[in-house]
Amino acid sequence: MLNMAMVVTATLVIFLFCSPSSVAILLNKLQLPAPVTGPESLAFDRDGGGPYVSSSDGRIFKYIGPNDGFKEYAYTSPNRNKKVCDGLGDFSAIQATCGRPLGLGFNHQTGDLYVADAYFGLVKIGPDGGNVTQLVGPEQANTTRFADGLDVDPDTGIVYFTVASTNFQLKDFQTLLNSGDNSGSLLKYDPSTNQTTVLLKNLEVPSGVAVSRDGSFVLVSEYLANRIQRVWLKGPRANSSELFTVVAGRPDNIKRNSRGQFWISVNSIVGPPRFPRRSTLPAGVRVTENGLVLQIVSLAGEYGTEPASEVQEYNGTLYGGSLFADYATIFSP
Repeated sequence: MLNMAMVVTATLVIFLFCSPSSVAILLNKLQLPAPVTGPESLAFDRDGGGPYVSSSDGRIFKYIGPNDGFKEYAYTSPNRNKKVCDGLGDFSAIQATCGRPLGLGFNHQTGDLYVADAYFGLVKIGPDGGNVTQLVGPEQANTTRFADGLDVDPDTGIVYFTVASTNFQLKDFQTLLNSGDNSGSLLKYDPSTNQTTVLLKNLEVPSGVAVSRDGSFVLVSEYLANRIQRVWLKGPRANSSELFTVVAGRPDNIKRNSRGQFWISVNSIVGPPRFPRRSTLPAGVRVTENGLVLQIVSLAGEYGTEPASEVQEYNGTLYGGSLFADYATIFSP
């Protein structure tokens, strides 16, 4: 565990209840094979193929094109039984056996796909799909009971991933939301040494993670704390952390674009605080490396009042994912 000193800097508050700067224009819905749901995260391979998406039944799907749609690419459980697992819905008890991939990220140098699986921890899938290797599992000091977000440094191949909680599993998600749990952590996995390091702990459901373009810092979102922290990896502030921004909503996945900016998926909560099923106002927020808000895009047209888990910019087009929907989206701000 690195000795992280919390440095509180000027806080930028994103008021998502105000009118957004733009409303997304839905271009296409990429339908998952029925009855699979939950493309929580997306990724593109080094040849521009994809998007690849995670799903509720433990499989990774690759989008081939409008004629063929999504095809199975891989899965995260080392002992998967297709007859039992194929077609599972979200939060099924059997996901502990079949797997539930969440965060995705490619190492474009090797072609390997890294996956944060809610039940199997950090896993790696080879360039041809199919085979899966468990790298950091829940049996290792209980550190990955609920792996969630993930990003890969494109230069070093180092994988940064989050553990949302060591007290709750994904199937306990609704209980977790009301728990005030702060057992989450941000970890670093170095494939060259096969070593895993905890960078930051005592986090309130860390959901998203993104490394900066130059690899000098990594961002991590705290879903329950409505904030994003920055952990410095290089330079004079290395091994310290600071508050990057506070948002008026729950921040989920964070994705870096080609310009070094970040897209944050944020869901503002609508309804009485203790109402069991409140609605959300999903939005994508684009910020600079210094936390300056450049753009807020409403995703109400794409997801209604359901939460959006990810907004990703690829080749000038925006893609969206959701833990609850049965489709991924392509849209324009």
